[in-house]
Amino acid sequence: MVQRTGSRRRKTRHKLKKNVRDKGKLSIRKYLQTFKVNEKVALVAESAVQGGMHHPRFQGQIGVVVGKQGTNYRVKIKDGNMAKLIIVHPIHLLRQ
Repeated sequence: MVQRTGSRRRKTRHKLKKNVRDKGKLSIRKYLQTFKVNEKVALVAESAVQGGMHHPRFQGQIGVVVGKQGTNYRVKIKDGNMAKLIIVHPIHLLRQ
């Protein structure tokens, strides 16, 4: 059987790159931000933190918070005609 080459972050050199002005120490406010159910959020990956990151395919998409799972949030997005449920850490979410 054919093995897939690479991991989830392959071919993301430019997609997950930080802006020069955004480099440096992360704010604790981003870690501790809270969202309510049915609130719209954008999936914007914080490349310095790999845990809880969504797949780079969903970078920049808008979704709706469905619930909470531990410290992470369950976000429902539309990928083509399919609705998908993604579990994302709040540092990778941006309020809309």
